[in-house]
Amino acid sequence: MSVQPIISILEKLEKMHKSLLELAYKKTELVKKGDMDGLQGIIKNEQSHVAAIEVLEKQRLQLVSDYLRAKGIALADTPTVAHVIEAAEIVEERQKLEKVSKSIISVISDLRKQNDLNQQLVFQSLKFVNMTLDMLRPQPDQFNYSGQQGSDQKPSAKKSIFDSQA
Repeated sequence: MSVQPIISILEKLEKMHKSLLELAYKKTELVKKGDMDGLQGIIKNEQSHVAAIEVLEKQRLQLVSDYLRAKGIALADTPTVAHVIEAAEIVEERQKLEKVSKSIISVISDLRKQNDLNQQLVFQSLKFVNMTLDMLRPQPDQFNYSGQQGSDQKPSAKKSIFDSQA
């Protein structure tokens, strides 16, 4: 059995992750601009990418399992591409698997960094909005629950705004 179908799936996964990374870069710009409509469009697009990646990941897992079973290798845990690299007999296939695998890891690492940046930007924007709202809201007067100004002062007679003897 050849590893070519696994390489093909890995290349598709790499392409989808690169596309997701481009969306993350666009999302950064939209967050900076405050373009909520554009941001919603990007989020919908990201969701479709994630769904496609999940499908490809299931296919990859099935192909890796089938390949390892065909080689007579039984694994107790989830089979990975690293297991396939170890089991591959043809040097060119092994090198191709390693290259694609490293490329995917690199793209995913960049994607994590960009998503962390986006998360920080959104958090900072939210803090700014909350600070602005706090400045616009009237501050409540200080409440004194005892009804007295101080402990050693006698309560003063309440003064009316209107002169009742007029």
